[in-house]
Amino acid sequence: MLRLARPALSPLRSAARALPAARCAPSSRALHASVALANHARTGLYDFHRKHGAKLVPFAGYDMPLSYGDVGQMASHKHVRTAAGLFDVGHMVQHLFTGAGAGAFLESLVPTSISKLEPYSSSLSVLLNAQGGIVDDTVITKHSDERYYVVTNAGRRTEDLKLFADALKAWQGAKLEHEVLENWGLVALQGPKSQDVLASLTKADLAALTFGKSTYADVAGVECHIARGGYTGEDGFEISIPPAETERVTQALLDVQPTQLAGLAARDSLRLEAGMCLYGHDLNESVSPVEGALAWVVSKDRREKADFPGAERILRELKEGPPRRRVGLVVEGAPAREGATIYASDERTAVGVVTSGIPSPTLGKNIAMALVQNGSHKKGTQLFVEVRKKMRQATIEKMPFVPNNFYRGA
Repeated sequence: MLRLARPALSPLRSAARALPAARCAPSSRALHASVALANHARTGLYDFHRKHGAKLVPFAGYDMPLSYGDVGQMASHKHVRTAAGLFDVGHMVQHLFTGAGAGAFLESLVPTSISKLEPYSSSLSVLLNAQGGIVDDTVITKHSDERYYVVTNAGRRTEDLKLFADALKAWQGAKLEHEVLENWGLVALQGPKSQDVLASLTKADLAALTFGKSTYADVAGVECHIARGGYTGEDGFEISIPPAETERVTQALLDVQPTQLAGLAARDSLRLEAGMCLYGHDLNESVSPVEGALAWVVSKDRREKADFPGAERILRELKEGPPRRRVGLVVEGAPAREGATIYASDERTAVGVVTSGIPSPTLGKNIAMALVQNGSHKKGTQLFVEVRKKMRQATIEKMPFVPNNFYRGA
């Protein structure tokens, strides 16, 4: 059963989990390639953004903030790396799956053993099609054996909801219900000062809330779901807020120094430095988890059971190697953007394509993600990328480009 709902938050208060680590910001080209809809959807912070001088752009069917006032991308990026930035990610789709069959149902769609998670723990995973391609990347949080909180991408809303609806229609296991938490707020507080900021507004034991864990707790007097994690590579939290209180809680977070608002432009450069995928660019329905350098989401016991969509292909690629792999590149001379062709050292043989690329604000280098042929993927491999009709030397580099600073305990 699918219900569009605004349920009251669970009274459960426990240590616990982290929200999406793989998804919201557009690549710089994606910002301009987003389809312009006649009527974009708006998050619960639309008026808040306008009040704070946001430059709004269409993204994933929503009007979303690219930046704020006269604060540029580089300044915003560096503020998140050194202090605390606050992002609106309310365009993401938040779901609850409840009932005795919830865990088994979700495991029928993903290759990860989510039912084995501890309460209030999460895992990044992928929704798969029958061919083993990635329909969407997602973070699944187990609250209990009969309650799972799932976040999926706004740009894949239609496809994901259809996948869930079709699977529910065919489901013959134990009973479950699916709720979409429409209009709930979701903000990401990111950066090394984020714990200090949030601690001033909640009595939750944040020191006990390590990466990948979550809890329910009051934030500025409002019960919210707090998850430790995010999409920047820095320490931080993603906070799910009841619709009527979204702006008030967000303003309370912003009022605590040194918090600054940050938009999609900084989010994209941060996630790329952190080696995190953007669906529709670095991942799509033709890319398997093995090709996408996400083989770790395929749990050991699921490999043995081979009981997930596309198992034949994925298990073959795990054993024999995939035809292509997602890699990191450092490009000399000029930044390589999405779609740029990658060539072998002979400068004539095409071996791949750039999927995301930027000048790195932290490193002062041009970095990119790409899908390249197996065999051309090893660290240190010298390749060429065609940028503005000129060949630029590129080197395969290990990701993340900038070390992640996730909080795993004192």
